[in-house]
Amino acid sequence: QVQLVEFGGGLVQPGGSLRLSCSASGKTFNIYAMAWYRQAPGKQRELVAQVTSVGRTTYADSVKGRFTVSRDNANNTVWLQMNNLEPEDTAVYYCNAGVRYGPPAWGQGTQVTVSS
Repeated sequence: QVQLVEFGGGLVQPGGSLRLSCSASGKTFNIYAMAWYRQAPGKQRELVAQVTSVGRTTYADSVKGRFTVSRDNANNTVWLQMNNLEPEDTAVYYCNAGVRYGPPAWGQGTQVTVSS
């Protein structure tokens, strides 16, 4: 099994920045991709950004040019740098890991609130 723990959420003003981090533990050798999802109140959980084990990245259209996902395979950590935040980015952000031979792993979530 893989366990994920997120850090770095909080309250920020519009236009500000936050950096989320996620550390994986357990059978991390089975992880092939890591991602960030978010879920706003009353909305479905959506993919924000993903990075594969070889560094290939994918972003939601709404965050392209503002968010950057990066990964340290050696330390089983993934980050999400969020710049120029907008109120619409307010959500609970979840770390996700694609795991071979098993279901994906999820973190507990961290709240990001963008408000003046």
